[in-house]
Amino acid sequence: MFGFINCLKPSGMTSRDVVNVASRRVRPHKVGHSGTLDPLAEGVLVLGVGRASRLTSFVQDYPKQYLASFRFGAESESGDLEQPLRLYPDDPRPTLETLVAAATALTGEVKQVPSAYSAIWIDGKRACDRIRNGEQVDVPSRTVQVHAFKILRYDYPQIDVEITCGSGTYVRSLGVDLAAVVGAHAVMTHLVRTRVGPFRIADAITLDQVKNEELEPLLHPARLGVEHLPQLPVDFDEATRLINGLNVFGVAEYAPIDPLSGERGPTATYNPTDEKVAAAIRSDGRLIAIVRGKTKDYDPSWYPERVFPLQPRVLS
Repeated sequence: MFGFINCLKPSGMTSRDVVNVASRRVRPHKVGHSGTLDPLAEGVLVLGVGRASRLTSFVQDYPKQYLASFRFGAESESGDLEQPLRLYPDDPRPTLETLVAAATALTGEVKQVPSAYSAIWIDGKRACDRIRNGEQVDVPSRTVQVHAFKILRYDYPQIDVEITCGSGTYVRSLGVDLAAVVGAHAVMTHLVRTRVGPFRIADAITLDQVKNEELEPLLHPARLGVEHLPQLPVDFDEATRLINGLNVFGVAEYAPIDPLSGERGPTATYNPTDEKVAAAIRSDGRLIAIVRGKTKDYDPSWYPERVFPLQPRVLS
């Protein structure tokens, strides 16, 4: 098995719980997930199955989209409903116009400090695990990319938003920051991840399907996880060279994907001297390898970094 499961994670389960369910179904194949969803959150959780589990870091690079709800006039240490609420009945009631302006200010490159209850790694251990063990956690700030921050509905104290963002963005922190910009407090009450790159919630399968149905027909092809990389077309002989650890020549093509529309821009070409990572795709559509451009002995070419030598039927 070699591909991705687009799973609809239910609320109340950890991402690891979902991986464990899938792992029991596909043994001895490995399963890995690409991007943790908090236990209280639901939505798209992309699972890499078999050798595709080695591609989950690339899937994490895709833009993600969320629907989130927040309550003004309250806060918690975790930023959501996991921890007890502190109420602020005297908080100001911001106008919709003020919130739209604040959301616009939080679009683009944004510096945020994730909650100590987040799954961010601190010195080899997740911050949420450290704080639940009674440790003092100091989470450093990080710069993240917010592509769009839209207010869908506002009826104080509730606000519903749609956020499209890059990897590493904490949505609950964005909601807390939105309230702080207007001098108020907020806590996240609901979160749904609706998209991870090409993996959309409308196409996701339920956990019951993962438990009970044949999974191979439900797999998305492995190449779907790397469509945002430059694509290097290879023939059968070149694919064989890569699988055996040898270099190949050629020009990769790259058409950037708009994070909001999903449409592709103009195609550019990359030769191996650019030190670019590319996805080597065989003529039948199968992902063969992740390659990197290198120059050895004054001879620029593509060298394999991760190869996928199994030859199952092509999923499309």
